Amino acid sequence: MRRGRIARLIVLAFALGIWFVPPPGTLSPQAWHLFAIFAATILSVVIGAFPILTASVLAVAAAVLTGTLSANDAYAGFSNPTIVLIIVAFLVARAVVKCGLGERLGHRAISLFGRSTLGLSYSIVIVDAVIAPAFPSNTARSGVLYPLALSMAQAAGVTPERADRQRLGRFLMFSGMASLTLSSTLWLTAMAGNPLGAAIAKTRGIDITFGSWLIASAVPTLLCMAVLPFVYYKLMRPEVTAMPEAPAAARKALADLGPLTRDQKIVAGTFVGLVALWGAASTLGIDVTAVAFLGLGILLGTSVLTLADIAKEGDVLATFIWFASLFTLSDQLNKLGFMEFLGGRLVMRLGGLSPAVAAVVLLVVYVALHYLFVSQTAHLLALFGVFLGVGAQLGVTPVLLAFQLLFATNYFAVITPQGASANLLFVASGYLSQGELYKWGAIHTGLCLLIYLVIGTPWLLLVTG
Repeated sequence: MRRGRIARLIVLAFALGIWFVPPPGTLSPQAWHLFAIFAATILSVVIGAFPILTASVLAVAAAVLTGTLSANDAYAGFSNPTIVLIIVAFLVARAVVKCGLGERLGHRAISLFGRSTLGLSYSIVIVDAVIAPAFPSNTARSGVLYPLALSMAQAAGVTPERADRQRLGRFLMFSGMASLTLSSTLWLTAMAGNPLGAAIAKTRGIDITFGSWLIASAVPTLLCMAVLPFVYYKLMRPEVTAMPEAPAAARKALADLGPLTRDQKIVAGTFVGLVALWGAASTLGIDVTAVAFLGLGILLGTSVLTLADIAKEGDVLATFIWFASLFTLSDQLNKLGFMEFLGGRLVMRLGGLSPAVAAVVLLVVYVALHYLFVSQTAHLLALFGVFLGVGAQLGVTPVLLAFQLLFATNYFAVITPQGASANLLFVASGYLSQGELYKWGAIHTGLCLLIYLVIGTPWLLLVTG
């Protein structure tokens, strides 16, 4: 208890220390005060002063009561379509578990890949890599991967409350989160911000196509897909590693389950329909959030899900509140010019460095700044053009820097629990604590940064030279 009070005093002193310092440069007092609130919020979660929900709620209250943000601006995130999509997708995913279809999926995956825990992780990565080019939204794709990872965990006897298999659940859930960042890096069409980044790059004379992106990303990304699951397997040390009898046991369990039930058929058909519509959303010009609502409506209309089921999902409401709150604060920081100001001030200090060193520093700073963002696309819009322009002034090869920054926009998505909306289903699963998410997110981002620099740079020079 005493440690918690000390942590809270540290956060308060930190916030007040920033608040009462005059804003640097041309930055407005409003932007500077909002940064004080946002930075203190993140610090409070990192050092354990408050849970993320408490910290986020207090931050929104502070922003409005101090006049830093208007009420309309402070609550804007609660109507954001992407955030609503995550919450609805979470409820749809719960139906997969409730009706028993998740158990079937878990047993099927274990029957095919379950001789080892590592095999389950690679199966998640493979499935994600195959479906990713058809999904312009990694958020929607998380609605496919999360039930798969959850089903594998539950079929292996893992629950958040089971102390003897916590590391196994953590490993499978983080495999899904990490996989989403890599599949989004591999394909131009796998994350909504990728084509936007390519369009920004084109205004600077850099032509990035579907094919050139795939060639540029292939070597470092496939290496990450091959190596990182094994690295996390060794670092996380899941309690269960070899399961030689698991495939046979899973096949027997499937036989015992018998044919699909009515509810399982409805959920399976709904889920396949959602996947198909999400994949074709950009082609058909339909809204992915509306597709998720359609799926939820079908499940409610057929009584596969009931109002009583939804009433039990307290974690969903908590996730919606904290993510919407942090999204709003980050978005307002961007709109008030703080992100562009900070990026510009940081990168302009690089004058005099060699182009190679400047490129590395630019990339590292670009990645580190994602601690301040709750959206990959917002990060890209705020800083990609700024960093690309400064890199050109410092003599960095434009196409090389463009690809490195665009790849980073994907693999840094798990640097914080709120670093991307695609994280939220996994974050709310209960298998990973907030502290663990920050820890493993930083490890994943650091390893990717190293691989894309050491392996990706010479590859990019070869294929773009």
